Amino acid sequence: MTDWANHSIFYHIYPLGFCDAPMHNDFSASPTDRLKKIVDWIPHLKQLGINAIYLGPVFESSTHGYDTADFFTVDRRLGTNDTLSQLIATLHQNNIRVILDGVFHHAGREFWAFQDVLRNRQNSMYCDWFSGLDFNKRSPYNDPFVYDGWNGHLNLVKLNLHNPGVKEHLFQAIDMWVREFKIDGLRLDAADAIDKNFLRELAG
Repeated sequence: MTDWANHSIFYHIYPLGFCDAPMHNDFSASPTDRLKKIVDWIPHLKQLGINAIYLGPVFESSTHGYDTADFFTVDRRLGTNDTLSQLIATLHQNNIRVILDGVFHHAGREFWAFQDVLRNRQNSMYCDWFSGLDFNKRSPYNDPFVYDGWNGHLNLVKLNLHNPGVKEHLFQAIDMWVREFKIDGLRLDAADAIDKNFLRELAG
């Protein structure tokens, strides 16, 4: 951990709840700039002596934010990528650093690569992107295959972090959030379950 983090006072915000977002994502809906609500709280945060915010999941997801559908896009229930970029810039102007929630152990069932497997089954080029895929059984969702989920939760599809394509996809997303959005760091969800080699490459 960097030195600034050791000496910071963090405030945790779960954006979907804090910003009163709907529980379920309507992927056909237009984005709503709910993240802007956080800007109104900046004076209060500064009064508390907060100089770093840990934002819960902001990537596009189906429900609670940990079932990611798109690692490159802000959840439309919270706004757009520009909404988040403007929020981070405003927080930085107020000397508040920003940590994002990095959910890289698993994805949601709406993740495009998993949807490709559902459509194309064994012919999908993304079969190896997911852990424990077995086309000899059916899942509780009546999918024509079974797969691993985080702690058995099959709405959280375990990614195969040994797969070069998966790693490249995630590392490209992380690079985008760091370089283009100027985030100050990541909190890794389910870090205890993430492949150690993946963590080493990420740290490198």
